[in-house]
Formats: sequence, C-alpha cells, structure tokens
Amino acid sequence: MDGLVSLAPILAPLFGMIGALGGAWLVYRQSKRKTDSDAVKTVTDAFTSLLEQQRASTTQTLERMASLEAKHRDLERRVEHLQEEQRQWRRWKAAAIDYIHDLLHLVREAVHRPVPEPPEEIAADLDQSVST
Repeated sequence: MDGLVSLAPILAPLFGMIGALGGAWLVYRQSKRKTDSDAVKTVTDAFTSLLEQQRASTTQTLERMASLEAKHRDLERRVEHLQEEQRQWRRWKAAAIDYIHDLLHLVREAVHRPVPEPPEEIAADLDQSVST
C-alpha cells in the first residue's frame, strides 16, 4: 500500500489523463456519429430531391408525348379527309372526261339521237350549271 501511495503523484495525473483522453474519445465518437448521421441525412435529402425532379421530368415528358400523339391523330384524320376529297375529285374528273368523250363521239357521228344521261357523279353539278 505504501508503494501505491508513493506512486500516487505519478498515477493520479496518469489516470486523469487517461480519463480525459477517454472522455475526449467518447465525445469525438459521438460527434462523428452525429456528423455521419447528418451526412446520411444530407445524402438522403439530395437523393429524394433528385428522384422528385426525375418524376417531374418523367411526368412532363409523358404529357408532351400525349400532346404529340393527339396532334398526330388529328393530322392523320386530316390527311384521310384530304385523301378522300382527292379520290372524289378524281372520280368526278374521270366521269366528266368520259361524258365529254361520249358527247364528242355523238357530234362526230352526227347522229340525231338523244344526249346520254350524265353520270351520277356530275349530274348534280350539271343541273346547277344549267339552272344558273
């Protein structure tokens, strides 16, 4: 016991220093965990923000695609309508040319037979032009 008492002036500061270092290490460890926790929270928040931006971008892209698809369908309908009009005009033109050829044939033969009935495609147009 006398040995311990004689070592007291040496051991007391040593144990005090070990306690201080241990306490400092515990404080460091706690602040490191808090810093790591803050870093994880920051990374999580940044990742969440990135996902929200990506979702918003995806939503905007889908809206644009829907708009473009609607415009495409509208244009397809317009093209189909114009193609049908073009087919009608071609049928009318072919019927008119055939009728004109029939009339020319009658004039060349100089036969006194009645004028043939116009095809139904142009009959309405001829009736309007005769009445005006």
